[in-house]
Amino acid sequence: MKLNVFHRTRYNYATPVSGSYNEAHLQPTSCDGQVCHSFLLRVLPATRLSHYSDFYNNVVHFFEVPEPHDFLNVESTSTVTTGDERLDEGKGVAPLVQLPRLIEWERCYDYLQRSPFVSVEPDVWRLAMDATVGQTDVWQASLAIMRFIHTHFAYVPLSTNVNTHMSEVLELRRGVCQDFAHVMLGMCRTLKIPARYVSGYLYNGPADQLLGSQASHAWCEVFLPGFGWRGLDPTNNQQPNEHYITIGVGRDYADIVPLKGHYRGTQERTMTVDVKVTLAE
Repeated sequence: MKLNVFHRTRYNYATPVSGSYNEAHLQPTSCDGQVCHSFLLRVLPATRLSHYSDFYNNVVHFFEVPEPHDFLNVESTSTVTTGDERLDEGKGVAPLVQLPRLIEWERCYDYLQRSPFVSVEPDVWRLAMDATVGQTDVWQASLAIMRFIHTHFAYVPLSTNVNTHMSEVLELRRGVCQDFAHVMLGMCRTLKIPARYVSGYLYNGPADQLLGSQASHAWCEVFLPGFGWRGLDPTNNQQPNEHYITIGVGRDYADIVPLKGHYRGTQERTMTVDVKVTLAE
């Protein structure tokens, strides 16, 4: 499927600010069956852009606006061809008890630890055990965790924010796609299943009723011996397909924030975000 993506973030400041330094994770990747054909980033006030690849091989754009300004507008447009690499959900992959000796530690170590938004405390382990009762296979256990979160947590827009830790989500039992991804990461990691956070977009076609398509979307990938990284979306209780566009991966949201930075000046500001994903003609 060939898709166009438009993403705009705008900040309006109550009084002019200066010394604004920013990083953007907005460029879709070209890997695992996905191809980014074009990408354009526009920033106003106009400034020079540079980019680099981070530790997790995501493309990061960097820019600064040193002079005083009362707004910041960041727009990205991209065209991407997506693929569908879903795995048979009835398939057995590897016994959970054998996982520690089957995984590739250099690829998976970071995705087995706690991270800024993800906890691996005993209460998370107990929840993971409850969700996977009777499961002995890595893939089947991962699917069980996805289904458990989708069933027992309510999708409620604006019930959390980008700084909400998964421990709070466990208490609330509600949140949005970012929160559900963090909960799944923690539950998988306590069972020694390597799991990483995926940031991207979701195309909601005319006949679809997918949650999380109105803004940036988030889901998880688990590492399966012999099959590599495989995606699971607890928000929609499904494997990612051709409707999903990947921007990048990390331990959690903190590693792949769409736009972050700092500046000198007022804290009074408003932010608006517009995302549109459409079929390419």
